[in-house]
Amino acid sequence: MPVRAICAALWLICMPMIASAQGFAGLGQDAEGYALPTPAPSFTFPQDHGPHPEFRIEWWYLTAVLEGADGETYGVQWTLFRSALRPEGDVQVWMGHAGITTPKAHFTGERLARGGIGQAGVTPAPFVAWIDDWTMQSRAATGDALDALHLTATLEGATYALDLTATGPFVFHGDNGFSVKSNSGQASYYYSQPFYEVSGVLNLPDGEVAVTGQGWLDREWSSQPLDAGQLGWDWFSLHFEGGERLMGFGLRDEAGISFTYASWITPDGAVVPSNDLRLTPIRTAKVAGRDVPVDWRVELPSQGLDITTRAINDDSWQATLFPYWEGPVTAAGTHQGRGYLEMTGY
Repeated sequence: MPVRAICAALWLICMPMIASAQGFAGLGQDAEGYALPTPAPSFTFPQDHGPHPEFRIEWWYLTAVLEGADGETYGVQWTLFRSALRPEGDVQVWMGHAGITTPKAHFTGERLARGGIGQAGVTPAPFVAWIDDWTMQSRAATGDALDALHLTATLEGATYALDLTATGPFVFHGDNGFSVKSNSGQASYYYSQPFYEVSGVLNLPDGEVAVTGQGWLDREWSSQPLDAGQLGWDWFSLHFEGGERLMGFGLRDEAGISFTYASWITPDGAVVPSNDLRLTPIRTAKVAGRDVPVDWRVELPSQGLDITTRAINDDSWQATLFPYWEGPVTAAGTHQGRGYLEMTGY
């Protein structure tokens, strides 16, 4: 059996979404034997930029909204997932997702790997995350390992090579990085670097495009980040023209959005945790045979925020092992800006 088929089978065993309802992609299944996040975490860098094999699931997740030399808006995603197949942490599988979104097209890539053979992994110092020939690698000569990154991915019909430089601090979501995800108390450890300035090149079917823009890296790990009844989420990372940033999400069960949280990030990197986020879909598109809400009203009354986000490309569908919508959006209303939207479970 080809190694990719083996890895796909391992992922289906590890995340039994198809066999039973245990949260989206099995992220609500029982975590017996695995480590669990606890309140008041203490992070140590660069070690925590690397893997945590005692936890079931972990990801390195980067998105960037870019302006092309041709005047168009583009989006780029690069993600590496690690999953432990048993609590001992000695059997790991890896999955990589990459995407490029243009106003008229969306390119998707997926890679699968098993651990321990050098095909995929993460080292914290010097920092490098990779799966096959996709890499997220530190360029930092001084400072933190994630202060400067070089990012590459090859998709069918398109590639990219980007340099990212951080201009602000890490931010820690929830209670200093302890991020609760449900009314039942499921949680993850969660921090971000939302202050990247990005430059580089997209290679598209119509040719090479030089791009600049803003990037956002999420680091998150847990063993049971969802309640078993949570079927998906709607997640926003937004950069505003005044220098503020917003990370916000809504978790959905059968009745709709049942749990929300937002981090309001000031221009200097201070975080204001907020539980008054309101997310209202205002336009739905038919995407991959599904009805997907691609335009949203996003409200955060505690910060005077009331905006509408609109998709750059409605058809930003990641047709991967666990499919979802991921693409760049614009924001208008009380605040102007742009960012990324991820939606799962549709």
